[in-house]
Amino acid sequence: MAMDKWAAWVGGAPYTGAGEYFTVDEPATGHVLAEVSKLGPEDVDRAVRTARTQFESGVWQNQSATQRGKVLLRMAQLIRDEVETLSQLEARQVGKPIRDARDEVLTAADCFEFYAGAANKLHGDTIPVSQPGLDYTIRVPVGVVGLIVPWNFPFLITAWKVAPALAVGNSVVVKPASYAPLTALKLGPIAQAAGVPDGVLNIVTGPGGQTGEALASHHDVDKIAFTGETTTGSRILALAAARVARVSLELGGKSPTIVFPDVDVDMVARLAVASAYANGGQDCCARSRLLVHRDIAEAFTERFQGYVRQLKIGDPLDPTVDMGPLVSLAHRDRVRRYVESGVQEGARLVLAPEAYSVPTHGFYQAPAVFSEVSESMTIVQEEIFGPVSTIQVFDTEEEAIAKANATPYGLSGSVFSRDIGRALRVAHRVKSGVLSVNSIKSVHLEAPFGGFKMSGIGRELGLEALELYTEVKNIFVALD
Repeated sequence: MAMDKWAAWVGGAPYTGAGEYFTVDEPATGHVLAEVSKLGPEDVDRAVRTARTQFESGVWQNQSATQRGKVLLRMAQLIRDEVETLSQLEARQVGKPIRDARDEVLTAADCFEFYAGAANKLHGDTIPVSQPGLDYTIRVPVGVVGLIVPWNFPFLITAWKVAPALAVGNSVVVKPASYAPLTALKLGPIAQAAGVPDGVLNIVTGPGGQTGEALASHHDVDKIAFTGETTTGSRILALAAARVARVSLELGGKSPTIVFPDVDVDMVARLAVASAYANGGQDCCARSRLLVHRDIAEAFTERFQGYVRQLKIGDPLDPTVDMGPLVSLAHRDRVRRYVESGVQEGARLVLAPEAYSVPTHGFYQAPAVFSEVSESMTIVQEEIFGPVSTIQVFDTEEEAIAKANATPYGLSGSVFSRDIGRALRVAHRVKSGVLSVNSIKSVHLEAPFGGFKMSGIGRELGLEALELYTEVKNIFVALD
């Protein structure tokens, strides 16, 4: 794919604003992959005004929910028709292994299909009140929603937000991450071809500090849905507070895998590697903290680091590769500083990145595994967002729960035990929004997803996501 120029998408057409561009690098090579329109506040204002005009016109929100669902169903099919193009583009723009990229694109199609079916399942209640009359509730779209998407799962998380927002009748302005805007931009023409009216879905591109800030602070955006790191989430919350705009945030994580001694150690070690190192650890749900019972700690550590050593690192377009490069040079260097800090703070480096041979071009970073760590260490407390994991030992159920909860985050996690009573006791007490028992699966399209504490506000996916993009209206009809 030769380097070319990509425009934003406003009002159902490519939009270049003042004609400025920023570059998107290909992480596997370090070379420029594309140039993308760099939009300023005035361009964001145009996109928001376009979305507002279409919302107030009722061209989308006044369509029946069934009809909106049919449009989303066509979007799902169009995504499947382009699965290879979208997957190749996703793999190249973020360094994601191609087999993972294909799975994510197909899951994005499934997401549109799910909300196509959910569109006409949203309903209100009738309420017996003390006055003679009929009291009932309906759900109405919020209005113009700004959707700010991260770079680690760029197409999939765009689908997570766009599909429910459109299903209930909102108009949308999407701001993809500047590292990875290309697949999100493909969604504009797909939506148009499926029958989404022009101007209902707009995609603005540019740096977060400029384009994203303009969207988050815009006076005519009724709701912001953001996925990304916690510091930026706090900033968005502050910007929205000034105008009391609705906000949902899916932020960072530092998730644990708790392993009790009655498990199949080999199986759990293999699963734990997948949950910690998938997508190069660039996953807010990555279970990078392994909490292992003392009785099996030595055996588990040996098996775990053995499976980490087997990870194949290389060209993300190679279907046999398990881990590609990290998203950028700056992010790779940040991860390396965390590895250095772990060594400096006294953790034992069980598996060092130097044990691997990785490509010298591009932004590759080999995995690291630490043991003999304490809760106070930086590598235990802070989200590294890279291929780095820590192993801690515990003796009792209470200690495992305390260690699991000893970070500012609460997004995801796993508990492994054949004693289901114990597993459920622990699962109920770990402070996280999503938790799996004897599984590493965090995300289901049909179930709510989100975090406790500094991991966010609100729930995406499932039918709960429809609540994020609607307001409850109560209507009373007097009968006397």
